[in-house]
Amino acid sequence: MPEPHEADRTEIRIIDGGKLMSTFFAKANAVERKWYVIDAAGLPLGRLATEAARILRGKHKPTFTPNVDTGDHVIIINAEKVVLTGNKLDQKMYRRHSGYPGGLKETPYRKLMQNMPERAVEHAVKGMLPHNKLGAQMYTKLKVYRDENHPHQAQQPEVWTIQ
Repeated sequence: MPEPHEADRTEIRIIDGGKLMSTFFAKANAVERKWYVIDAAGLPLGRLATEAARILRGKHKPTFTPNVDTGDHVIIINAEKVVLTGNKLDQKMYRRHSGYPGGLKETPYRKLMQNMPERAVEHAVKGMLPHNKLGAQMYTKLKVYRDENHPHQAQQPEVWTIQ
């Protein structure tokens, strides 16, 4: 990764025991974003969501700054082949509320995975991002697709493997 230009960085210098120390802070306009594709086939939903959220936040980069969106774009393919361990397919519920009295809607994950597996993955990843404006901005860089076909080949995404 090329060294950022001097105008693109902010440093705090602290003298500690005679040593001059500096902390790097990324600037929003200097962040270089990559595209990564993750194959969700056979992966547990939680592990997939954790790794995707980590990439979206930028925690995999040495230039991670908590108050700046330093993350990359994530494409998740094969969302219909994601795995839920134990009895979660029947016991775990997807809940949403219309805002009206009695407007709580509950859907078991088995039905959600049959009808809209993309929404199950999106919901899990969104829950692992910050719940503020910065998290909403990070969430826009997530793309989830039911099968292996996606329209982002022009971005030349790199394959990200999860053990």
